Amino acid sequence: QVQLVESGGGLVQAGDSLRLSCAASGRAVSTDIMGWFRQTPGKDREFVAGITWNGSRTNYADAVKGRFTISRDNTKNMVYLQMDSLKPGDTAIYYCALSWKLRVVTIPVMPNEYGYWGQGTQVTVSS
Repeated sequence: QVQLVESGGGLVQAGDSLRLSCAASGRAVSTDIMGWFRQTPGKDREFVAGITWNGSRTNYADAVKGRFTISRDNTKNMVYLQMDSLKPGDTAIYYCALSWKLRVVTIPVMPNEYGYWGQGTQVTVSS
């Protein structure tokens, strides 16, 4: 079993930055694809960013490309999401997730391709 715990959310103003952290426990996640998703009330959970096991490849949703950066530190079993130039439209609960897919060509972007989830952290961006 893997436990994922997000932290770093909060209330910020448009244009500000936040860094989300995801701490994994239970086993090492150094061979797993990790991702960040977000969700707002009444909407489906949507892919934000993903990263391969060694960080060599990343993928971003068009809405965050150029503003968000996903990274990982396998020595600490941690995954991060640096969010810059935040917009009110980025307001959501952000979830860290671990994919059950292995040795894939492309980073999974669908929620059902991820098997473990954190409890989420709220990010609110005011205008």
